[in-house]
Amino acid sequence: MNKKTKRVIKIGIPLLLAIFFGWYTFSRIPVSDIIPYFKNANYNWIILGAFCGLLSHLSRAYRWKYLLEPMGYSIKFPNSLMAVFITYLANYGIPRSGEVLRAAVLTNYEDVPFEKGFGTIIAERIADFVVLLGIIAFALFLQFEFIYDILTTSFQPTKLIFGGLAVLVVFVILFSYIKRSNSKIALKIKQFLKGLVEGVLSIFKMKHKWAFIFHTLFIWAMYVLVFYISTFAVNELINIPFGAILIAFIAASFTIAATNGGIVVYPLAVVAAFSLFGIPEAPSLAFGWIIWSAQTFLIIILGSFSFVFLPIYNRINKKSV
Repeated sequence: MNKKTKRVIKIGIPLLLAIFFGWYTFSRIPVSDIIPYFKNANYNWIILGAFCGLLSHLSRAYRWKYLLEPMGYSIKFPNSLMAVFITYLANYGIPRSGEVLRAAVLTNYEDVPFEKGFGTIIAERIADFVVLLGIIAFALFLQFEFIYDILTTSFQPTKLIFGGLAVLVVFVILFSYIKRSNSKIALKIKQFLKGLVEGVLSIFKMKHKWAFIFHTLFIWAMYVLVFYISTFAVNELINIPFGAILIAFIAASFTIAATNGGIVVYPLAVVAAFSLFGIPEAPSLAFGWIIWSAQTFLIIILGSFSFVFLPIYNRINKKSV
């Protein structure tokens, strides 16, 4: 498969999925049903949520320096911040392409070798994933009985037990095979897992590890706060349980990572999560579109500005040195 074909697949498949899910969503809930929620929403809460989102981006840009300092690189904060905004904007075009551009920004303007810059981004993602797992665990703790009831209602307990045992057995067999095997696939998996562990442990070996951990927790606290605060914008969602908000947040977060910034799929994930708690679909869908649109608008504005201003800033800064 050549590079051109791969690029077409990377761009085409997410777009086709977005079109399909968009058709599926609005075939069930007409646009006319959600427009009133847009008109009646309290956008003061949305603006406050957008501000919290901005704080998370600032923190992410600042956190990056803690991973680069041990390698002897001290980057300018404006370059780091604009690289972050460019990352998010690029991911709306091709998922995960922004990480490559982010490392390229450091290479072009801070003389950080691409592989080193990209390696720090991988380490960041590992730290973020660990925190997301913690949020998932907390959500399961808050809503354990509710989730357990859903599973036992949808599936027979004996099937759940045997299914869980089957998954465990398969996992043990695969783990044993990978551990002993020297095949190319097994070696790649072992290398990936080794890098995963080393990446996580490296965080605890850095000079400013507690500052790094603080920023990581702060970033995700802001993410959750954005979601929580924004629910107050829609009257029908003001009194929903916090556990429902967490589960919807988790579902929506995965859509951002798997698609072009969660376009169309993000609101659908919110509807699917809220429906588990008996929350009506129309206000859930409207909320999903409102919060996604607000965050997307912020990224488009700041990401576009960063694309334009980044070379100008560095040209001016270079002359002043």
